[in-house]
Formats: sequence, structure tokens, C-alpha cells
Amino acid sequence: MYETILSPINYGGLTLKNRIIFAPTSMGLPREQWLERMRTISAGGCAMIIIGDVPVSKHGFGPSLYTKKGRALYQELARIVHGEGCLLCAQLHQSDSNLKAMLKYVPGVLGKKISMEQLRPLLNEEVGPYITGLPAKKVQEITDSFGVAAGLAKEIGFDMVQVHGDRMCGSFSSPLYNHRQDEYGGSPENRARFAVEAVEAVRRALPDIPIDFKLPVRQETPHYGNAGVLEEELGTFIPLLEEAGVTSFHVTLANHGSLTDTIPPRSHPYFGEEGCFLKFCDRVKAVTKLPVCGVGGLTDPDFVERQLAGGRIDCAAMSRQLLADPNWPKKVAEGNLAHLHRCVRCNRECLGGMMAHRGVHCIYDQKEEQS
Repeated sequence: MYETILSPINYGGLTLKNRIIFAPTSMGLPREQWLERMRTISAGGCAMIIIGDVPVSKHGFGPSLYTKKGRALYQELARIVHGEGCLLCAQLHQSDSNLKAMLKYVPGVLGKKISMEQLRPLLNEEVGPYITGLPAKKVQEITDSFGVAAGLAKEIGFDMVQVHGDRMCGSFSSPLYNHRQDEYGGSPENRARFAVEAVEAVRRALPDIPIDFKLPVRQETPHYGNAGVLEEELGTFIPLLEEAGVTSFHVTLANHGSLTDTIPPRSHPYFGEEGCFLKFCDRVKAVTKLPVCGVGGLTDPDFVERQLAGGRIDCAAMSRQLLADPNWPKKVAEGNLAHLHRCVRCNRECLGGMMAHRGVHCIYDQKEEQS
């Protein structure tokens, strides 16, 4: 009944056993809880897990590819995930946070005069000056580090790398943040240069590895997303990224706005429907023949099957749905739909847990603990 969902696909040179991917998610969980969550999701039948925000620099946030402790964690993760017949992708990430600017807000946060929700827009205001003022030599050092990090990820056991097209890549792409007057600013071609050079660095380091690109799309009518690529500029960015070495695209809404826009609840005024970001995939599909992965409130097997079978997307990425029910792929394969835990997109324990610094969870976790 769900032939397309369950069918294998050549995803940019990597064979996936089905079309379901766990979308990159910052979990905020202790080590053992995180590893167990990844084991549960991989055992549930999805084809690949994308590990979000893997730092490309030695001093980035999160487990490091450059330290013994970080490498040991990722090696254990690869062992667990591969043991469940699932593939593993590292989302290579460079933050665009201005650390010096962040320090001035620390007293307010510690004194609880600035909430985490208030802190986010304050930090976003610092992105433009930071991106615009980065010396070109430093920019090149950062883009080169994507290649170094990719090599380390491959050695550890990752099957694929994804270049995080938001964060610093997305800020360079957007004229709302990028006011540079050199070769990295101005025209769409110049604003794409950071992302292109990051991909080229990965391709030089690993000539044969599949390179996914998280493509953040910004729209203006109405306005959502501040970083990323304007819809009208996709025709410029995508061919440049393909030429640099990208083999597939993971399409979503651009960041640097409200978290409830990029992780929209069902009550969202604009992105409340199932498959809320797939309209951006339509724009991308018109420009490329490479595989395209869609994301955005995907929960219903019938809906997902129609999008895949009709060629609107080639793979479906889920985060909240696989947190709600890691066994979604297995239950779909077995026809056990009556026992699916459907994500209701309440954001209470996933986004809410992240914002409260207690880690990403789900309302279904509480119900299982009580039963």
C-alpha cells in the first residue's frame, strides 16, 4: 500500500533502504539518553539519521570531531545506528553567533531579566555586523574547515555529510545580514560563495562522498526567514552548488526568525498544514534534477506516500513525528496504522523542552512512563 515510502532510492550516490530520514535535531540530552534515543529511532526503521549541528571548527558548540571524547561519542553512535541497519549523516555546521556580542547579554540572562525567547532576536541582531565584518582570510579558513571536518566524519563512520546551508552559510546568502563589499557580498553569485566554497572543500577532501545540502529558503510574501536563499534566487544558487559538488538537497524554511516558524505548531497562522514546507521543494524541483528531501509537519502515511509517488519529493524527513513514534516506518511497513502515535504538533515537550533546557522529549514519553 505504501510502495514508494518503502522503496529504496539512490540518494545522491548513497542507497537508502526506504524514503524516511530523521531530520537533524538538536536534542540537548545527556550522552546515554541521546545514544538510546538514536538507537530507538534507527531501530524503528528509518533509512538514515542526520545528526544536526556537528561543528566544523575546533571550538564550536557540541561534541567535537577534533577531540578524543567527541570522536568516541560519534564512533559509538555509528556503531549503534549501523547495528540497526540505518545509515548516518553528519550535518556540518558553522555558527554565526558573535561570541563577543553574546557576553554582554550574560548578566541579563543569569539575572533572569532576559528570557531565552528574548535572547534569540537579540543575538540575531548581532549576526549582520559579524558576518559583514569577518576578514576574508578568516572566511576562507572557515570554509576550508568544512573539508577537514568531513574527512574526520568519514573516518569516524558517517556515511554522508550534509552542509548546513543555514547558520553562517545562510547568513552569507542573505542580503539582510550580508552587507559585504568584497567577493562574498553584493550579487547572488557572491553571496553564494561561502556555501560554494564550503561544499568545494568537502569535495576536495572526499572526492566520492555524497554531499547533501540543507537548503534554507526565505520568502517575502508574507515574510518568513531572514537568512537563507530568497525564492527568486534559487535559480542562481542551486546550479552553483551542484557544480561545487552537492548531490542532493534537503529543503526547508530559512532560520533566524521565530523558532515557531521553523518548527511550526499546528496552530501556526501560515505553516499549520501537513507538509507545510513542501511548497519550497516545488521551487527547487523546477531548477534541479538531483534528489530533493522535503520536511515540515509530515505525519500522515497517506499524505507522505502521495508526495513521494507523485515525484514532488524524493525522500521525506521527519523529526517530531519520529520522536513521537520512532516505529513509524516499521508500523507503516506492517500496515499497523491503528497503533501509530501521530505527532499533534503541540511543541510542548520537543521545542518546549529545548527552550527550557531539559532536552527534547515528547508528550507520548510521559504517557508511556505513566502506563
